[in-house]
Amino acid sequence: MRFSERLAVFLASGLGVGRLPFAPGTFGSLLAVPACYGISFLGEAGSLAAAAGFVLPAVWIAGCAESALGCKDSPRIVIDEVAGMLVTLAGMPFSFGGMAAGFLLFRAFDVLKPWPARLIERRLPGGWGIVLDDLTAGVYGNLALQFGRLLLEKAGS
Repeated sequence: MRFSERLAVFLASGLGVGRLPFAPGTFGSLLAVPACYGISFLGEAGSLAAAAGFVLPAVWIAGCAESALGCKDSPRIVIDEVAGMLVTLAGMPFSFGGMAAGFLLFRAFDVLKPWPARLIERRLPGGWGIVLDDLTAGVYGNLALQFGRLLLEKAGS
């Protein structure tokens, strides 16, 4: 394997987290927590822009890693979970409760793959299929968090 392929696999595997023998997607999602914390300081628009800016490089890296590994959507590739978590928590103020809720919601939507996530995963090739189904789960997670935040604000007033 060439250096560029090894680098793509290293990055796509979340700096090696994807090599864990169990639940690599869960650990890939946890890997995103410090980044989510960091971008929360950028404000709503800044965190949305940071999440969006991560997507295209993630698609490219995931596609390169998939080719290098010779396996469609290898469980070793967890950069898609990082992207999904960034989307789930984009625009949300940081709190430990919000982070935990976002993590649980994202993991649930990522596993359940509600429409159109499963369709995207099956139909889109390479990095697009790998990453965009997790972005769909992230959008669902973000909407659920926003709805929960709205309900809490209404209950408090």
